[in-house]
Formats: sequence, structure tokens, C-alpha cells
Amino acid sequence: MACSISQTVLFSVLLLLSLHEACAKQTHLHFYFHEILSGSNATVMIVVNASNSDSSTYGAISVVDDMLREGQDDNSTLIGRAQGLAAVVGKEDNSILAMTNFVFTDGEYNGSSLAIYGRVVQGTTIERPVIGGTGMFRIATGYSLATPVISSDTKLVYEFNVYVWHMD
Repeated sequence: MACSISQTVLFSVLLLLSLHEACAKQTHLHFYFHEILSGSNATVMIVVNASNSDSSTYGAISVVDDMLREGQDDNSTLIGRAQGLAAVVGKEDNSILAMTNFVFTDGEYNGSSLAIYGRVVQGTTIERPVIGGTGMFRIATGYSLATPVISSDTKLVYEFNVYVWHMD
């Protein structure tokens, strides 16, 4: 009895996966992520400060409401926001665990969003999974690659390439 139930479950899962694959559409998104680190227009705010005796930021938690733009220039078209939480989880390398929604507010993907989750090490190319989406990106899976373009004391700009499989 247990064997036939297991086989039925396995068959159902394989059937669903093959249907998803047959109906899935692949979309490549390219945009720039702009984060302002300080000043009156800062798009990141520390909401929990680490209470470490050393100068480490380990344990700090921030909220973000960054800009997604068509280009790396500050005046390029705003296509959405990157909104989420970030926590410094690496004691040695100050790596960050980031939970971010890319909310598209203009253009072809207006009204849709993507959920991105994963580890960030500043200054490197960052690969994170796409774990879901809304609107045009319902049932989305995929991955994102972010490459640093500008890194200063006041601003970060990353070039994003996001590869998404979603329902058509």
C-alpha cells in the first residue's frame, strides 16, 4: 500500500513539473539597482543596530527601498523599487542575508513583482535565486546576477541580469 501511494505522489510531482516546464516562459530582465547610503534621501536604514563590543556590524538589520532604473545614471527612467530587509549574518566577512521584492512600477512589467532571496557579499558578483513573483511573474523561478558598477561611501549601483521562468 505504501509503495503505491509513494508511486502516485512521485508520478503527480513529475507530471506537475513537466506541465510547468511545457507552459513556462523565460524572460530576461536587465536593469540597474541604485542604493543611496546616507543623507536625507537615503534608501537604506538600519533599524536594529548590532550591540557588539568590536566595530563589526554583525547582527545589524536594515530596511531598503532602493530604485530600479533602466540605466546606471541617476536620471535614467525609474522602472520600480527594490524593497525588503537585509541582515548582516557573516561575522568574518560581513555578508548579508537579503530578502527583497523587486516591484515594477513602469514599463512592460508594471504591476508585477519578483521575490529575490539570498546571500550578498558587497563588491562581488552576487547570484541569488528568484523564489516567486506576482502579476506577470506568478509562479516564477529563476536567478539573478548582480555586478557592482559604482561603489562609494554614499551610493551603490549594481547592474542586474535576472533570468525568470514563469507562467505565460
